[in-house]
Amino acid sequence: MSDNKTQHIGVVGAGVIGICCALNLQRAGFKVTLYDENGLAQGCSKGNAGHFATEQVFPLAHPALLKKLPAMLFNPLGPLRIDWRYIIKALPWFWHFGKNMQSKIYKANTSALKALNQEALSAYENLLNEFNLGHLLTKKGSLLTFETTPLTQINSLYNSFKEQGVAVELLNSEQLRILEPNLTTAISYALLFKDVAHSVDPHLFCLNLAEQFSALGGQFCQQKITSIVQTDKDFTLASKTHNFTADKVVIAAGAWSKSLLTPLGYKIPLDTERGYHCMVTSNYGLSRPVASAERSFIMTPMSQGLRIAGTVEFAGLERKMNAKRALALLPNAKAMLNDTTVDLKPNSVWMGCRPSLPDSLPVIGEAPSHSNLFLAFGHQHLGLTQGAITAELITSLCLKQPTKIDLTPYCISRFSTQAACSSHIPLAQ
Repeated sequence: MSDNKTQHIGVVGAGVIGICCALNLQRAGFKVTLYDENGLAQGCSKGNAGHFATEQVFPLAHPALLKKLPAMLFNPLGPLRIDWRYIIKALPWFWHFGKNMQSKIYKANTSALKALNQEALSAYENLLNEFNLGHLLTKKGSLLTFETTPLTQINSLYNSFKEQGVAVELLNSEQLRILEPNLTTAISYALLFKDVAHSVDPHLFCLNLAEQFSALGGQFCQQKITSIVQTDKDFTLASKTHNFTADKVVIAAGAWSKSLLTPLGYKIPLDTERGYHCMVTSNYGLSRPVASAERSFIMTPMSQGLRIAGTVEFAGLERKMNAKRALALLPNAKAMLNDTTVDLKPNSVWMGCRPSLPDSLPVIGEAPSHSNLFLAFGHQHLGLTQGAITAELITSLCLKQPTKIDLTPYCISRFSTQAACSSHIPLAQ
């Protein structure tokens, strides 16, 4: 441990992944500086649905999605939109996405997602309990509701989750309303995921962790890192106005990680699934996250009201938000509530850039061609869920200790012809 204090680690990106990594590394004895142009947790970590979605073990690249695509694409306010001006740039991502629909690959990706999610909540509990922050996790499970889906299909999905070891219960309409009496009677069935948590304020959740990082001596630097150069001795992290040095570097810059890695020779099909939310001032009596299978959105009760979130939009990192996509979530939320007279007035709207890879897996590991450069990005819809477990894995690598799970499926080399990640230390027993 004493040697770690002489090593400086630069963590680039102060979303939930970067904050968790910085805190865990500082806790392990390293001297850590966290860099971000926009401040702490100002992107998806601020506006996500607050759902620690450990049940989501199935990758998005499934052949069943192909049947739904035409209807989705022709609805400009539907759950999926591709900006026509962005189609050419998005094609490589969708080409890789299609390849991942192959049965063998899909099963392997499911196993890899499951491996991370199985450890996700216990990793958070270990981290939060050390700082007496266990209350930041609200453990009431989550619901996936069905209005028109045939029971045979619901049973098939239920069995799929059970086969993956997900703690799930099938509820009928009466059982559902015992849990959530303010949901509409039009909901015929629901899946209750029991080992799931949520945050009543994702931004505050991140700020609490960042506060502990600071209390341990960690430093935050509000600078945009534009390039990373490895020298014989260390790394140079450059911004427009300053150069910083570090012995080790963790890239956790979400959807912006690609611009840092491309000059280093790493080609990755990283894109952004832009997500939206709309806040209303009342929780309307809900006590846990409620998702709709048919409407493709989620409602999460939070301290500031009800967060109505969802949609996927491919339009790149620079284009302005389309507020209509956020507001389009309101009619769906109203239809899900028992009181049809409810007037859902938006308090605020938001858009964030989820960092997405076409196999639904993040990149976690040491860069194959750059020792002491560690990668932790591309968590797609599961950044909040996988923050603490990612931090544990990155910390083990920095300490040159065995990792809790095999990191081979998350290596960046899966997208290139480079050698496999060299830092796969034997697994902890």
